[in-house]
Amino acid sequence: MFSKELFGQRIFELRTKHNETQKALGLLLDVGKGHISEIERGNRTTSAERIALICQHYKVSADYLLGLTDDPEPKYKADG
Repeated sequence: MFSKELFGQRIFELRTKHNETQKALGLLLDVGKGHISEIERGNRTTSAERIALICQHYKVSADYLLGLTDDPEPKYKADG
């Protein structure tokens, strides 16, 4: 089952692992730093388009971000 808290925790872990600020991730997703903070605290989610951007940026699967698996590796590599 989807959990906003786990979703936010995984985004926080990926962002800090890559030494990125909330502001930098917000610029990538075209949202403010506050939006990223709300996501990371488990108070908010985001659009499918932004989830896809996060997955491409951090090279993880959407299933991982959404808490459907603990394996961050994408099963299929997108061309491009």
